[in-house]
Amino acid sequence: MHSKMWSDMFVLAIPVAEKILRPVVVYLFLVVGLRLAGKRELAQLNPFDLVVLLTLSNTVQNAIIGDDNSVTGGVIGAATLLLVNYLVVRFLYRHEKLDRIVEGESCTLIENGKIMERRLAQEVLSRQELEAAAHKQGFGSLLEVESAVLEPSGTISFTAKKPAPDETRHKELLNRLDQLSNELAQLKLRSAPPTP
Repeated sequence: MHSKMWSDMFVLAIPVAEKILRPVVVYLFLVVGLRLAGKRELAQLNPFDLVVLLTLSNTVQNAIIGDDNSVTGGVIGAATLLLVNYLVVRFLYRHEKLDRIVEGESCTLIENGKIMERRLAQEVLSRQELEAAAHKQGFGSLLEVESAVLEPSGTISFTAKKPAPDETRHKELLNRLDQLSNELAQLKLRSAPPTP
């Protein structure tokens, strides 16, 4: 009984070469598939996208492990995935043009405070999803946003509008007037004759 347990845990049911090749094929398929699906899948902007990503891992599990549930097979599969990812990341780091093709380019969604409706449609993002992403980063509304960029990683980077120079100058003048009013009130209190 003990030997069967150890055998089930550590003896491979499929050849080692197949155990290494399966994760490589699935890895390459997922990289290409997620690239074609767009940055939205990586951003997990709505429950449907999250469900797709969660079930995707379960769907390809059997393709990676095959008919082998051994610990040894799992370790070989996991090590293969980690090694392939390490090599791909290092390779793409040294080849910037190829990296841009694989990862994609960033996409400006808001420019100079104006929402780029066509780009939202190209990325299959609704205005509500964009606004929800802005809320997560502390913006009250899209009116406060100068620019928004959908990065290749799927995250959206927002930049706040800066106040106009006239508005800044106006606020500075009001603050200075308030300060002068307070100082004048204090001087009046000091110079007023004491009441008996």
